[in-house]
Amino acid sequence: MLLSFYNPSVLGDVLIVELADDTDVKQSSDKKDNVVRIFNTETNETIGFNFFGLAEELNLTENGQLHLDAGQVDILNSVILDAGFDDTLSEDVSPKFVIGHVDEMTEHPDSDHLHITQTDVGLDKPVQIVCGAPNIDQGQLVVVALPGAVMPTGMEIWPGALRGVDSYGMICSAKELGIPNAPKARGILVLNDGKAGDAFDFVAAEKMFA
Repeated sequence: MLLSFYNPSVLGDVLIVELADDTDVKQSSDKKDNVVRIFNTETNETIGFNFFGLAEELNLTENGQLHLDAGQVDILNSVILDAGFDDTLSEDVSPKFVIGHVDEMTEHPDSDHLHITQTDVGLDKPVQIVCGAPNIDQGQLVVVALPGAVMPTGMEIWPGALRGVDSYGMICSAKELGIPNAPKARGILVLNDGKAGDAFDFVAAEKMFA
């Protein structure tokens, strides 16, 4: 998993790369040359990197979240190696907002409104996602934000747990997806058609509530 962000007007020429969730993690950093490695102090797992002064070499022209291609990732790996770090980054081109099919749904044992779903997102087996929407139901086609997704609000999606139950992603509402004219009523977006695992078409969705 690889998330990358670039905002020169706020941070200067700094490319931020995230590899893992840093929420509630004790962390520290190590700077070598123009690379800063951020790591979990308890496990030494690399959480991410900050790269300085690579805008020209990487041809960075956009602000916000970036989707680095294979060539850009190769450049970053060379920079990491030259700086003396052992990590290797991998290009991540898999879609993060996909169509899902709710195969199974059960009640959460420690909540009166949460449900535990087994949702087909096109992987080898369904993933477990906890959902609190009042209209969630077995058999629905839904939109799933998988780990590595960045919501329109900037919120990042990572594997987590709700009330002690593991959850791999988030089943989304139209409002959460930033779809124009999304209903104000609380509830997930239920699709009429689609195939589990296919990327959600945000362009087509702009006309969904026109």
